[in-house]
Amino acid sequence: MAMLGKRRPPRPASGHSGLARQQTAKPSNQATQDSAALVVERLAHDGRGVAHTAAGKTVFIDQALPGEHVEVAVHLTRKRYDEAHVKQVLNPSAQRVSPPCPHFGHCGGCDLQHLAVASQRAHKEDVVRDLFARQGITLGAMESLHGEAQGYRRRARLGVKVDGDGHPRLGFRAAHSHRLVDIESCLVLVEPLQELITPLRGLLNTLEAPRQVGHVELLATDTQRVVLVRQLKANAADAERWQAFADQHQLALGTWLGRESPELHWHGAPPSLEERLEIPGATPLTLTFAPGDFLQVNAEVNQQMVTTVMRWLNPVPGQRLMDLFAGIGNFSLPLAAAGAAVHAVEGSPAMVARLASNAEQNQLAVSGQQLDLSDPDTVTALLRDEGDRDALVLDPPRSGAEAICQALARRPVPRVVYISCDPATLARDAAHLVHAGYRIKHIAVADMFMHTAHMETLMLFEHTECVSTP
Repeated sequence: MAMLGKRRPPRPASGHSGLARQQTAKPSNQATQDSAALVVERLAHDGRGVAHTAAGKTVFIDQALPGEHVEVAVHLTRKRYDEAHVKQVLNPSAQRVSPPCPHFGHCGGCDLQHLAVASQRAHKEDVVRDLFARQGITLGAMESLHGEAQGYRRRARLGVKVDGDGHPRLGFRAAHSHRLVDIESCLVLVEPLQELITPLRGLLNTLEAPRQVGHVELLATDTQRVVLVRQLKANAADAERWQAFADQHQLALGTWLGRESPELHWHGAPPSLEERLEIPGATPLTLTFAPGDFLQVNAEVNQQMVTTVMRWLNPVPGQRLMDLFAGIGNFSLPLAAAGAAVHAVEGSPAMVARLASNAEQNQLAVSGQQLDLSDPDTVTALLRDEGDRDALVLDPPRSGAEAICQALARRPVPRVVYISCDPATLARDAAHLVHAGYRIKHIAVADMFMHTAHMETLMLFEHTECVSTP
């Protein structure tokens, strides 16, 4: 036990990578040796190329683009489809570009860097259209919200692992694996966070117990850089090294300490973490938040989403609005700043308290409530007890808001804005609204996570014959 968390002597290599040990569906020897030339037909929703063998079997191909003739190697065989990677591009697509990141193909993030940015955004719109078509819904024109293709991510979590030679590694996980990819740079991080990677790597090499560091969280606001260390067990000497690092780089430093239920300890006074939102025709808002609160990673695109919701709803004094999954007030407070009477509902008690504090700080009257919005009976009672509302805003997690949309089908609200981070659950929930008499007025696809297949989708639904039922 004396070596727990400390550097260990090098051990002989096993001959197997972490990925090979973690693989759940083992490929056959034949599958890994065989290769074939295929024509890529389209992109799957996750951005992989889709092709078919001469026998008609579907093949999903990493880093392959539509129209390309590629030689592939199958690395995973399943009953209904194979998974493969490109050995050689025989006929490259005009949409193919050189990935800007040196870690592309190894790091599990930013896996669409080989596709031109404009084509990435077109693909995301195609994904939304396809998912809605599966629900029998045809979509019209879409707005596009996007910002810079690099240097946009203001928070990130980097894993820490000590290799067999005793060297600490700092980076992100490989795709579909627990294997850590050691990185020297990350082009999508905002510059103040990019500047910390090399110093952090240097610090890890000086620690007495680097194995006790689980990961490092980085966060940048307009005025503050924050480093949060996940420390499994306290080490006094290393705590001093972390503090010296924070002092040298003028950081706010915190430690999540413990294994099962880690507690956050600040080194010095807790920082004031703030999100700034510009409101057309009004004083900018300042929203405070704490580590663990939900915060969009892309500040520029988040601002565009808030502006879009404000434009769509055009709130005026006297309107009665409700914001469900309200978080710290990202949409509630701008709507209230325009004079609307806003009732905000959130599942987390801590976030409800934070929203109330933000409303008071900005001198806005927003009523808040904590409820489980996944419970159908709770949602039904909420819509009944709140009475007639002019509009409702939804910003749920990836699981969506099916219980709410089913309740809205029974007790409609004139206008509903739905902000979604998963277009599949959005299409499912939208079908409930459309079948209940809502029509889609506006839709926008926000490229919140450039170089990935992830997106945010915003929709405005209107029910022109809305009548509340008793």
